[in-house]
Amino acid sequence: MTIFLYIICILIWGTSWIAISFQIGEIPLITSIFYRFALATIMLVPFLFFTKKIHTTKKIDHVWFFLQGICFFSLNFFMFYHASKYLPSGIVAIIFSSVLVFNSINKWIFKKQSVSKVEFFGTFFGLIGICFLFSPEITSSKVDKFFFIGVIYAVFGTIIFSIGNFISARNATHSISVFTSTAYSMFYGTVVLFFSILITHTPINISFNEKYLYSLIYLSLFASVFGFLAYISLIGRIGINNASYCMVTFPILSLFLSIKLEGYTWGG
Repeated sequence: MTIFLYIICILIWGTSWIAISFQIGEIPLITSIFYRFALATIMLVPFLFFTKKIHTTKKIDHVWFFLQGICFFSLNFFMFYHASKYLPSGIVAIIFSSVLVFNSINKWIFKKQSVSKVEFFGTFFGLIGICFLFSPEITSSKVDKFFFIGVIYAVFGTIIFSIGNFISARNATHSISVFTSTAYSMFYGTVVLFFSILITHTPINISFNEKYLYSLIYLSLFASVFGFLAYISLIGRIGINNASYCMVTFPILSLFLSIKLEGYTWGG
């Protein structure tokens, strides 16, 4: 089952970055993110409610669900979508793979636990391998202020996602099912996005472009519902660092799709 969950994460999230690039355009980014998770919530929560997969929890747990919603289903993607305005989707995915580093740092900050030798060398060689494999893309990218803006957005999105990992792990250790935590946190993340749109007076409009609509459906159902259920299940099963190793693998798929579909040139 663990291997199956790994494969789901790699295939779905490896292809989701190219889908995000189709969301960049006439519709405000925060509106597109809201549509994504509103649709995901509408598809997921009623199903889990009627199948009695959502369990009763303590009031304090909802504080953690809210924080998980910010880290997994709102603020982090606000950062990643903006990064995709300035960087090819493959490069954004490569930066996201550095979540292993931030997991190790946050493990020390939040849990006061040192990184084991296995975790250190696994993270080190994994990232070195990714950087070496994609060094032509990294060195040949046009380095200007927009490149650095994109990198900053992607790094902050990765840091926020890493914090979400620890919140998710906390919920798992309190015997909260992955269905319950995902349903509530996705709902809270969607609410945060909605009020952010209202506060900033961002237009709520829709594009009927086929690429936009198809990618929105893919991101809502597959990347948000199936992808996060699989990933959060992995965290509960094998821990944060082991679950995050899929982040080292799916950038290969993301960069391949970026080359094929975005016209990104390998090494040039």
